[in-house]
Amino acid sequence: MSRFLLIISALFGLIFLHACVDEQPKLAVVSIESAYTIEATANRTLVRAVTRATTCPHVVFDNDVPVLMQTRAQPAAVASRDDNGQPVTKAAVFDVLTCESEWKSGAKSARVEGVTVPAPHAIHRIVIVSDTGCRMKASDNGFQNCNDAHAWPFAQVSASAAALKPDLVLHLGDIDYRESPCPEGNNGCANSPWGYGYDTWKADLFEPAKPLLQAAPWIFVRGNHESCSRAGQGWFRFADVQPWSEARSCNSAAQDALADYSEPFAVNIAPNLNFIIFDSSRAPSKALSPKDPAFQKYAAEMQDVAQLAQQKPHNFFLSHHPVLGFGLPEKAEKGGGIKPGNLALQSVLKTTEPKRLFPDAIDLTISGHIHLFETIGFATPHPVALVMGNSGSLNEGHLPEKIPAGVEPYPGAVVEDFVTMADFGFATLDRADAQDDSRWTMTEYKADGTPVYRCDIVGSKTHCVKL
Repeated sequence: MSRFLLIISALFGLIFLHACVDEQPKLAVVSIESAYTIEATANRTLVRAVTRATTCPHVVFDNDVPVLMQTRAQPAAVASRDDNGQPVTKAAVFDVLTCESEWKSGAKSARVEGVTVPAPHAIHRIVIVSDTGCRMKASDNGFQNCNDAHAWPFAQVSASAAALKPDLVLHLGDIDYRESPCPEGNNGCANSPWGYGYDTWKADLFEPAKPLLQAAPWIFVRGNHESCSRAGQGWFRFADVQPWSEARSCNSAAQDALADYSEPFAVNIAPNLNFIIFDSSRAPSKALSPKDPAFQKYAAEMQDVAQLAQQKPHNFFLSHHPVLGFGLPEKAEKGGGIKPGNLALQSVLKTTEPKRLFPDAIDLTISGHIHLFETIGFATPHPVALVMGNSGSLNEGHLPEKIPAGVEPYPGAVVEDFVTMADFGFATLDRADAQDDSRWTMTEYKADGTPVYRCDIVGSKTHCVKL
């Protein structure tokens, strides 16, 4: 073949290749508000996206063929529930489309319209945050300075925690705190959104937590602020792992008996360790009667917890309300004294495990709700208790550095090791032994990333030191 014919042949080849490239599907550019990864039931991982577009975006796994994400929840304006105890309420407006897709088995990476979302992988470091939103609550005249990064430091917490390169993030609940309008003349929270719509979820979660949402997959635990009478509608759109449905949406109070309770589920963390996630969002502070529908709901769910705990020799129990933690001391006019753990959950658990409260295979409980940090190790066979509700929402007080003799979070739970901190912060759990899933190191940090306490955890025992 002559040189001329070779050149012509090469030119035709280039033209044909260009035509083939042009025939590849062109994806519409979709505006993404947020894209993140959630660990869900049955070892499933979900990619979730929030967009203002009218159609869901595509997700690309490992540079493979784009996959159209499925609609989870359409935009809506949901009428005010008027049962949250606040003097002023309004409709919850969700002017965004929520989409999701299951993580492709074996995929190492994923992008949603060019936005990289974190991939699930072996877990060596876990970040823990809780009670993160900025408090604006008229019923107790609680208005935090949301416009001050030091008075409401969740953005700093998020950046500091992300810098530690976690493999997993736990959020232990209470996300949306902006329940009431900022009072006129209050510059601390002036111009803040309020209510339970997307604008408050964006202000309390998606904007300040952006570095942490991009750092690792998340596990969300439902708090009392995500109950149906409060921010439950956003919870089911953005954080819950079960399929969205109208019956489980918190849109109607008539369906709260279903929507306010969720089945426990387990997430596999290591070959011999599961995290068991428990929805305590409607747990009251007082003990429940066995005839109470809530008692019956929780009793059935605790049976599920016992079955889940049989799957692995080691388990951590995650709930928003602390069962074995200490609450803040009551005011002097109410008699004083340190509050025990959540009496409602204790009243249920003691019917099957009257001494330990939890099955033997549960080594550790991790909770939020109390706006401080505390770690409790017991001389008795109770699981270690971690309480970490100090990641942003208004702090409400502190515990004594040493728990008085005889004071117990539950009768017979004898305190052996105790540390606490009232400052804003977050924690990490690091594997202490790659071959032993029962050994972990917990470190508590201030909001700026300064380490304060280190606790060595072996099974259901711990010992903590100040750094």
